[in-house]
Amino acid sequence: MKDERDRARCNVPLQDNLQRHHRRSIRLRGYDYSQAGAYFVTVCAHDRMCLFGEIMDGKMHLNDAGRMVEKWWLALNRKFSTMETDEYIVMPNHFHGIVVIVGADLCVCPVPVGAHAGGGAHAGGGAHTGAPLPAIIQWFKTMTTNEYIPGVKTSGWLPFTGKLWQRNYYEHIIRNEESLNHIREYIANNPMQWELDRENPNMVLQKGQPHRVAPTDDEPWRI
Repeated sequence: MKDERDRARCNVPLQDNLQRHHRRSIRLRGYDYSQAGAYFVTVCAHDRMCLFGEIMDGKMHLNDAGRMVEKWWLALNRKFSTMETDEYIVMPNHFHGIVVIVGADLCVCPVPVGAHAGGGAHAGGGAHTGAPLPAIIQWFKTMTTNEYIPGVKTSGWLPFTGKLWQRNYYEHIIRNEESLNHIREYIANNPMQWELDRENPNMVLQKGQPHRVAPTDDEPWRI
């Protein structure tokens, strides 16, 4: 069992280990995540363990645990009437997806709390009500964790240490239709880029190059 867990565990740099002792929220201060708009979210498995399947010939092959994660992602549409899911991909040790909080044009960036929208329903950022993004992601993480735990005992799924998912997640506010389409393409092509993915435990990193799955400023889909 230990060998299997060692094979599944992805490399984590020392810096990441140190940062665990200084955790902080990566949400934007003063931002109303219940407002209508589209968000690109990334959720990583705890310790970046590869639990959900494998990449073969540029395609993601889900195992039973990966199919379970996919099931609960799609179930979000039934749980939360104020949201819809868009393009998504379950990767070996992380998840990418687009969450749409309905009620406005998808190409309009949600308005930060306290900002002025020039009148209309979202002026000041307080008019739209519904499930905020953190509540949506927390439900997704809770339901997948609750089903994964018995899967370890009854189906031989790889055990995880501590928690199934990392405490935080990453989100990118989608500001226009061009960015939305770029992100959809990025998600769809993610398995084909696995050999170059810094989350791939078999990838040889250049000196000083960190593992990362969080979107960064040099991502080609950022508009």
